[in-house]
Amino acid sequence: MENKIVITAMVMADYNQVIQLWSTSEGIGLSDADSKENLERFLQRNLGLSFVAKSGSQIIGAVLAGHDGRRGYLHHLCVSSAYRRHGIGSTLVETCLGKLKEQGIKKCHLFVFTTNRDGLIFWNKIKFNRREELYLLSRNLD
Repeated sequence: MENKIVITAMVMADYNQVIQLWSTSEGIGLSDADSKENLERFLQRNLGLSFVAKSGSQIIGAVLAGHDGRRGYLHHLCVSSAYRRHGIGSTLVETCLGKLKEQGIKKCHLFVFTTNRDGLIFWNKIKFNRREELYLLSRNLD
């Protein structure tokens, strides 16, 4: 890591680099929900809660965060493989959790693919607990 890593709030100008990072990283599942229009709506609705990590002008980490007024949610945490194991992912998460806490949110959920072994290890390491009693159910509305 040659450049200093800087954490900043995610803005729409980051979209192309963030999508590139997510689309080339294992364990991240992208869909139509991640279109430019949908991400812009998400960032506006959850202003100042999502963050990127930059090395110089290059985005090397990103995470989406939001809440529904009761619970917080993290989506698509990713750090470029060349920058992993330096605390960047943990810093991104803690930054989001701090901002959620400032807005009165006391619990945060996230989704991890069952096949994402590295992701499951990471989340467990930073004290996120797997919920055995819950299933995730989804329904497309279109």
